Amino acid sequence: MKNIILSVLLFFSFNNLWAQNCNCSDNFRYLTNRITKNYVGFKDKITIKNQQQFQKFTDSLQKVADRSNAYKCLNLGREWLAFFKDKHISFGMEFDKLNPDSVRHFFSMEEKTSWTENVFKSYLAQNKESIDSIEGIWSFGIYEVGIIKDIKPNQFIGFILKADSIRWMPQQIKFKLIKKDSQYQTMFFNGGDHSEQHPILLKNGDTLNFGIFGKWIKSPKTKQKTLQPITVNNSAPSFSILDQKTSLIKLPSFNSKYKTQIDSLILKNKHQIDRTEHLILDVRDNSGGSTKCFEKLLPYLYTNPIKVDGGIVLATEDNIRDCYEIDYPNISKQSKIEMKNDVKKLRAHLEEHYLLYKEYRIKFSKVLKNPSRVSIIINENTASSAELFILRAEQSKKVVLYGSNTSGAVDYGETVLIKLPCNFYSLSYPASKSLHSVKRPLDNVGITPNVKIPSDTTNWVEFVRTYFFK
Repeated sequence: MKNIILSVLLFFSFNNLWAQNCNCSDNFRYLTNRITKNYVGFKDKITIKNQQQFQKFTDSLQKVADRSNAYKCLNLGREWLAFFKDKHISFGMEFDKLNPDSVRHFFSMEEKTSWTENVFKSYLAQNKESIDSIEGIWSFGIYEVGIIKDIKPNQFIGFILKADSIRWMPQQIKFKLIKKDSQYQTMFFNGGDHSEQHPILLKNGDTLNFGIFGKWIKSPKTKQKTLQPITVNNSAPSFSILDQKTSLIKLPSFNSKYKTQIDSLILKNKHQIDRTEHLILDVRDNSGGSTKCFEKLLPYLYTNPIKVDGGIVLATEDNIRDCYEIDYPNISKQSKIEMKNDVKKLRAHLEEHYLLYKEYRIKFSKVLKNPSRVSIIINENTASSAELFILRAEQSKKVVLYGSNTSGAVDYGETVLIKLPCNFYSLSYPASKSLHSVKRPLDNVGITPNVKIPSDTTNWVEFVRTYFFK
């Protein structure tokens, strides 16, 4: 009886997903309309100079969408959104929230080969003396693919032998390659979500290096070891003593779920921080989160009042409903009250760029003796609220910034997250804009460090620790 009930539930779950509208033409039109009306940076990005070009670009992609399958919309949407060059805009699929059967069905129209695993292995065994060096079985992570010569001259297909059996099924084509002057090049490479990518391929013996898409090893000469789950949380904050004068706090994330950990870490090590002359804060690869995560750090940086720029919100009904009326977890009762008041203000100024956040200054009663020097390490992946932290910290006379330019994802923020008519797709975009962007635009530029760390430096922390002694 339980199995019957489970089957019925799965059946209705599956069919309800497909009752939605996954027509590519409709979803692409919905995407463009949503961004045009609700993205706070739209009028900054689309100007009189590029408006005609942008409209032609939009129309051309809409025509492609009109004749495309549903799963091909991901590429089209990302191509269109890339025009804005805003790192807070994203378009993708949240696979962990989707029914596995519906995902399989969604990608069932992906291009396939007729080669089966057994037939392919027989081909390799019978032709081992004459086949191209790239032909064979290659593996990376959960993937095992077969690479074989295509019917077109000097072209090869890489097709799935084994994968997760949800996003990727046997015989589906993962990538195509072409051979030119004994060198192999990528024609296309389909990512985990089947979106078409074009990574540079480097072949070195029995290794195919597709960059961010992994190093694929040829089998059976080299078998990859089964990777064990990594239990270390690389996003959690940490504290360490480097020498008698120097302490290090690593802050890989300002996600709101780490606020309690960051606050506890500072409190637990307060005695040591109070004795530290030189405090190093490492915010490399910190992609942001909540500004409340770094509040407890500010007294240690403080030398003079810290100016915090205000911000405007594009007060549309969509943005209010999908960003400011949400019952967010991990926020205080006071924050919830403030958000309700914000909603009232925004509704009173519908369709306006409303100044929701006014400029203010942070003041503390005293300047702490220690740390007397604060060094902050930044890089190109330091983004969003982590950059807001830098904008506050750089105003201190104690602070020196080291590393490379930050991401440049701080002009626009407060992202709205929605589903498209086809609920396989998730879209996020910013609803607010910081006023610093008027006088000091940082979009895709980033914050420049006071001291650039040379690109050949392997240990950035050690570079900063010893910098004043060189």
